[in-house]
Amino acid sequence: MTAHHSAFQPAPMPTGLVRHGDQSYMHNATGDLTAVENIPALKKLRDEMVRREFGYAIALSEQITRFRAHTMANLGAFDALMAQEYNVTVGGEKGNRTYTSFDGLWKIEVRVQDRLAFDAGMQIAKALFDECLREWAEGTRAEMRSIVTNAFDTDKEGQINRTNIFILLGTESDDSRWQEGQRAIREAMYVIGSKEYLRFSFRDSCRDRWKALTIDLASA
Repeated sequence: MTAHHSAFQPAPMPTGLVRHGDQSYMHNATGDLTAVENIPALKKLRDEMVRREFGYAIALSEQITRFRAHTMANLGAFDALMAQEYNVTVGGEKGNRTYTSFDGLWKIEVRVQDRLAFDAGMQIAKALFDECLREWAEGTRAEMRSIVTNAFDTDKEGQINRTNIFILLGTESDDSRWQEGQRAIREAMYVIGSKEYLRFSFRDSCRDRWKALTIDLASA
């Protein structure tokens, strides 16, 4: 039997038109009203295109939100069934779970990632690492300096990049100040929440590597 899918429909979007009497206007980018008849045809066409595509984007975003909600609900229902059947709690460390099809070709993972913040102790840590680098001077490898610099860099949201911090924590040195700096970082970290991530993976055979099913628009 062939499945029939309805065409993807965009979300309704405001037209941007403002009526005054018999005349139609549109706000420009500075907030001023411009009579529609005075707007160049190409700019009106661009406006229509942006609004149309944004409508599709909103509809897709809403669909993904609904998809995530029903997937988490279905996985939760399965967990409850497993718990009832075997009298156990499903989920590994931090609530991470993995679900695989019988043939081992389809996999759904739920990963819980802590959201971390850092207090003023990071300044102490940075001072200790900088002291090491100054004293090591000429003998310091360029990659070691890069690790320290990147660890205390901020990402585009102004937050310390946790990936670089964990690279620094995994870099060993016999210098006690280096080790104290790592301890200062660990003591400066605290959890402010957590977020669950869904990952869908598949492969053509049990001997092949897993491939991610792309849902993230930026990675598509």
